[in-house]
Amino acid sequence: MQADQLPQVGSEIDGFRLLEKIHEGGMAVIYRVSKAGVELPLIMKIPKLGFGNHPACYVGFEVEQMIMEKLSGPHVPMFFAKGDMAEQPYLVMEYIAGPSLHDYLERSAASIGQIVQWGKALADALHDLHRQNVVHLDLKPANVLFRPDGTAVIIDFGLAHHAHLPDLIEEDFHKPVGTSAYISPEQILSIRCDPRSDLFALGVILYQLACSHLPFGNPVSISGFRRRLYLDPTPPRAINPTVPPWLQEIILHCLEVRSENRYASAAQIAFDLAHSAQVTLTARAFRLKSAGLLTIMQRWYRSWFATVKSCPELSQHLSSAPHILVALDIPRADERLLQAMRELVRRAVAADAHCRITCCTVEAPSILTEEDQTRELANSLHTQHLIAMRHWAQPLSLSSEIIRFHVLEANNTADALLNFARTHHVDQIIIGARGSSALRRILGSVSTKVAAEARCNVTVVHVPQAQEN
Repeated sequence: MQADQLPQVGSEIDGFRLLEKIHEGGMAVIYRVSKAGVELPLIMKIPKLGFGNHPACYVGFEVEQMIMEKLSGPHVPMFFAKGDMAEQPYLVMEYIAGPSLHDYLERSAASIGQIVQWGKALADALHDLHRQNVVHLDLKPANVLFRPDGTAVIIDFGLAHHAHLPDLIEEDFHKPVGTSAYISPEQILSIRCDPRSDLFALGVILYQLACSHLPFGNPVSISGFRRRLYLDPTPPRAINPTVPPWLQEIILHCLEVRSENRYASAAQIAFDLAHSAQVTLTARAFRLKSAGLLTIMQRWYRSWFATVKSCPELSQHLSSAPHILVALDIPRADERLLQAMRELVRRAVAADAHCRITCCTVEAPSILTEEDQTRELANSLHTQHLIAMRHWAQPLSLSSEIIRFHVLEANNTADALLNFARTHHVDQIIIGARGSSALRRILGSVSTKVAAEARCNVTVVHVPQAQEN
């Protein structure tokens, strides 16, 4: 459709009245629209399909129509309707007013707290997208909007890959497609099915927020793209000394050249951003220079002989990197129960090399007064719980990159565990059942409530005739 053939404001298409044109890009025009009986604010996206427009416009719009219809949840606009590609192609979806992450970037430099807030929101959105079998492959600040409550919404799925749909982009284009500043090394090699490509783009965005410029610039040639196959970006702390080591660790972990060396899932990035004190610091955290000449030459040599590899099924990839919550109540648990839970964790780690284990216990909130003794007592109990959990985990010999420890403060243990599991994308909860008592039969147990209400798998470990202290 040529620019002069675009529908006019005030006209109707299939019952949708065009209220105003809110954006016109090189490939599509977006109108705010309404429909009788529909209160949801809507937009209509209409592609420019006339002579002289890029062929990716047609293919990309068809891809977006197919994928949007499959998506749901708060991290994508709600799909409403689509038009026939042969007659009047369009896509109607929920209107997200924004602002966009690009809007924030154009303002003053972001604080570390803001970077963490935006980065975690985007990582949460990406994980939800990946769980719906979609790799976005064009993640950039302009494609990230925010709802009023801070929830990130990802838009523009014209270059995306869906694990269960034909990949029209791969079929029709034999060169890397994407936004040059954010495209991942494997996309340069025409690999379009790896969710860790989106994690690379997230790393570029975090770098851009922390350093106020792009790690790899905006290359326009294939040779320019290929430089990221062997060149490191300047470490963030060498540009902005206020970047803490833990944030540099996260950013450079996302930007690893080989996808297998990055985080295994967006959920892991979200967790680390939310719990910076538990980020395992490696040499990446303290690096102030890019890789040396020898390393660069080795990478350059390997890049010319890199072969296209097949990707695992998206669901299989995510299932190989589960987040497992182990709910511990060590002072009240029988030693045999603790040992049985330990063995279950050992088997889980052996089965899934990229898993994350979070050991959690819940204590009643402290009533803090001005007296130092009260604070010291609360801190002492908190420390005792951490020591007890670390002692329980010691026989597992797990690295700090795999296992983390948390003490939650709450009056209701089950609710605290359920909320933690929802917030941090927990895939499985392991919890012990400590036997029975008259009070427990009347009020119900923590493990029973967690098993009934959790949105993930729950394994309740029971040891017959276990004794309560």
